[in-house]
Amino acid sequence: MHLDKIIERIDRAFGEAPAFPDHPLVGRDIEVLGHVLGGDSFQVYLQDQVNRRIIRDYLINAVVLGFLCEKSLAALMEQVTCSEGRAALSLHMLMSSVESASELLSNEGSQMLEPLVPAPGSPPHMKLVPS
Repeated sequence: MHLDKIIERIDRAFGEAPAFPDHPLVGRDIEVLGHVLGGDSFQVYLQDQVNRRIIRDYLINAVVLGFLCEKSLAALMEQVTCSEGRAALSLHMLMSSVESASELLSNEGSQMLEPLVPAPGSPPHMKLVPS
């Protein structure tokens, strides 16, 4: 399985992204927008927003479908208070179904994410594709 080919196929299926901004920029607007959107802090902000959305949608689905009670939901709230906790939780949620929501409690206070270090000479498993 080649993840880069799968990603390319999905991106092609999405088609063109909606125009942003939806009106032409003039003068200093172009410079300001480039400065704001081009920085690392904006990328961190975007990823955190994605993590928040994943967590919110997953938890709502889990509660509505009866896989997580309100008491269990409250127990997870401490983990979502920091960006590292949100990153770890959203990754777990992406990799599991809402039917497994109760397993989130066994990861309460779980370790923070750590960068993977591939063994020397190991083949790449993922290729970053610029958007």
